[in-house]
Amino acid sequence: MRSRVTSSKYRSSHKLTNACLIVVAALLPTLTHAGNGSFIGPKNVTFVASTVPANGDVNPYGVAVVRRSTGKLVAGHILVSNFNNRGNLQGTGTTIVDIAPDGSRTQFAHIESTALPGPCPGGVGLTTALVELEKGWVIVGSLPTANGNAATAKAGCLLVLNNQGHVVETFSGALSHVPINGPWDMTALDLGSAAELFVTNVLDGTVAAKGNVVTRGTVVRIALAVPDTGMPKELGRSIIGSDFPQRTDPAALVIGPTGLGLAEDGTLYVADTLRSRIAAIPNAASRTNSARTGMTVSEGGALNQPLGLAIAPNGNILTVNAGDGNIVETTPAHKQIAVKTIDTSGAGAGTLFGLAVARGTVVYFVDDGDNTLDVLH
Repeated sequence: MRSRVTSSKYRSSHKLTNACLIVVAALLPTLTHAGNGSFIGPKNVTFVASTVPANGDVNPYGVAVVRRSTGKLVAGHILVSNFNNRGNLQGTGTTIVDIAPDGSRTQFAHIESTALPGPCPGGVGLTTALVELEKGWVIVGSLPTANGNAATAKAGCLLVLNNQGHVVETFSGALSHVPINGPWDMTALDLGSAAELFVTNVLDGTVAAKGNVVTRGTVVRIALAVPDTGMPKELGRSIIGSDFPQRTDPAALVIGPTGLGLAEDGTLYVADTLRSRIAAIPNAASRTNSARTGMTVSEGGALNQPLGLAIAPNGNILTVNAGDGNIVETTPAHKQIAVKTIDTSGAGAGTLFGLAVARGTVVYFVDDGDNTLDVLH
């Protein structure tokens, strides 16, 4: 079985079986190799394609690179989820587009809230939470609104799509007292016949606080069985991070813990957006309690409300800022070693969201200043 990483007051309310924990531990290498050299330093930005599909959805958020061809999924292509509809209302986007490295674009999925196979409170508004599993399942988060305003934001769900772009099931509500409540970003540990999803949730108490900060943001681990036939099945959920600050925002809808990246040593890195901080949650795949807000890797400096997060091939942490148009490279040893402006729209703040490393050499990222997918190479 081959592994692939794709990125207290709380106790785990649903523990993985001992056998599953042993498998996870065996498949994770024991050491992350982080070189001193910068991964992004010598790279430059090139436009790839517009992310706007036929229905006019805008505000691209999630980015996932397809690793195995199956059905409509083509290895090497990039999936992008849209958060806004053509009227630019946040939390109303319903499309995932497929973009080839040469810039050609097709629509992978158009998700109608009236045709869902399971509950998704509030409907459909696709977030940065987007992963693709090697068996051809695409999982995307929904944090929907009725009219683009935070006051109407609902808990949403995770939508599971097959390799044809059809939603076949939803993960929503609470399982063993662990809720999905505003899934904002996500990464995955893909073990073939099993997977673990790591999801940031940003809506617990946030809407009721009406713009005031609440410290209720969580990181939830979801254990899945992924059979050769049949759909993925939830085995359990655990809160492994908690007490992150979050609030609603008239421009960004909601600001809270966002990007996630799982390192080879099992550390989960989290973009703690409001604190301009990168947090580390050790033993993320197997821990049985919450690390709360984790250990601080780096805070402030070039970090300016980091949103999207990914792990570079050298083990360093890549984050993109909400506060400006920059990408920052930080080592696990707490050093910010590179910063580069990658927004090419000229808008700067509020343009960068999801990113993904591909082929070990390039970084694909979305820019909602001009609704594009770009590549740092």
